[in-house]
Amino acid sequence: MKKYLVNLEGIGIPKYKKIAIHIKKLIDENKIKDGEKLPPIRKLAEELNVNNVTIVNAYNKLESEGYAVQKIGSGTYAKRKEVAINFKKKYSNVVRRISSEKLRNYIDFSGEAASSELFSVSSFKEVINKVLDRDGTEALVYQEALGYEGLRESIDKYFWRNSVDSDNILIVSGAQQGIDIVSKALINVNDNVVVEKPTYGGALTVFKWRRANVVEIELQEDGMDLDELEKVLKKNKIKCVYIMSYFQNPTGISYSSIKKRRLLNMAEIYDFYIIEDDYLSELIYNGDEYVSFKSMDTNDRVIYIKSFSKIFLPGIRLGYLISPHDFKENIQNSKVNTDIATSSLMQRVLDMYIKDGMWKGHIKKLNEIYRERYEFFRNALEALEEYVDFILPGGGLHFYVKIKEGLIDSMELFYQCEKDGVLITPGIIFYKNPKEGKEYFRLSFSQTDLYSIEKGLGIIKNIFKQCK
Repeated sequence: MKKYLVNLEGIGIPKYKKIAIHIKKLIDENKIKDGEKLPPIRKLAEELNVNNVTIVNAYNKLESEGYAVQKIGSGTYAKRKEVAINFKKKYSNVVRRISSEKLRNYIDFSGEAASSELFSVSSFKEVINKVLDRDGTEALVYQEALGYEGLRESIDKYFWRNSVDSDNILIVSGAQQGIDIVSKALINVNDNVVVEKPTYGGALTVFKWRRANVVEIELQEDGMDLDELEKVLKKNKIKCVYIMSYFQNPTGISYSSIKKRRLLNMAEIYDFYIIEDDYLSELIYNGDEYVSFKSMDTNDRVIYIKSFSKIFLPGIRLGYLISPHDFKENIQNSKVNTDIATSSLMQRVLDMYIKDGMWKGHIKKLNEIYRERYEFFRNALEALEEYVDFILPGGGLHFYVKIKEGLIDSMELFYQCEKDGVLITPGIIFYKNPKEGKEYFRLSFSQTDLYSIEKGLGIIKNIFKQCK
């Protein structure tokens, strides 16, 4: 009963509300388990030195807010219906707090971008100076609505072998802005949008903000379940399908060539667009050839989005978008209405970085370092096979792990890990329905060296042992 004790002194908030707030906090923190019976009204009233009506009102408030259920003749029971929703907010707050204060004290398995420690700052400074010497103040103030022409031409030449007209390339401030721009240009209220299940939480937020109807299709080991998608397409008009073609966030799954061709054919048959978020295709460790949906697109059905932030420097918010001809003007207008232009200086610096061959060298270095971490992480995860299952992504920067039934859910695991100095990403972050994904969590090796990987997975293993 000690955990129910709460300070009821002071004026302003009624006692029953204070009691309800305290019990809600205990439920959110899992100190009161889902389905756990709350103390009888008379017993708790005596413990807190209040009358029975106060406890009745407190329990009624908990029930009205979805935190309790009253069973006639049995009592009142804790209910965690909305805990996952609250957890998403708490998770964001915890990560923000740690990021700003004491991230270096943690083993960070939650990072999504390549480590800044692997980036040559001195080389970058040289490029900045070259750009400023060449362009002067023009590099700081001159803006083009589509983005710096030199960078757009370099993207076409070096990444697409001159197969994409640079006028179709739009420079954006990362993938998140790209998704937002496309949504504003393409999606109206109550339009149907298909996403992978699970998927990137930022995309879900954008589609919900546009008040679209979000339809989730399960992922298989080689991409979205296209049989299930076709059933949906036969019954509903779909505006677009959002996919991550390589090392999907969070699952690490990549699309097979068979599914790429089939999805492209379906887009033409059922008249929808594919939003291809090219997440981490530069980091392929298993020897597979990189082939994007966009490069296979003969019917102009793919809207291609690429962020440089994940593999360059996270603080340099740059990416690009390739539009289909039919939506080119709408998408470009959407970008102009959003923020007119992205940093002119950083665009020029990235352009020179690519032209001078430094980009190619940077990606080569990342592949060497992260391939080693990937292999090490895979072997270390195999030592946890008593507690978890996982698939091999073959590239990228993370593994998606499934906790075996009956051990612990990923929200509680997050709290336990955070307490022990380890950060993970719980699976519920990646689902439309916050009740799903509790058995999954994502582990990234982007910010961890081999020693930290071994130590961090050892801590997680100990938590699993205690649960078992």
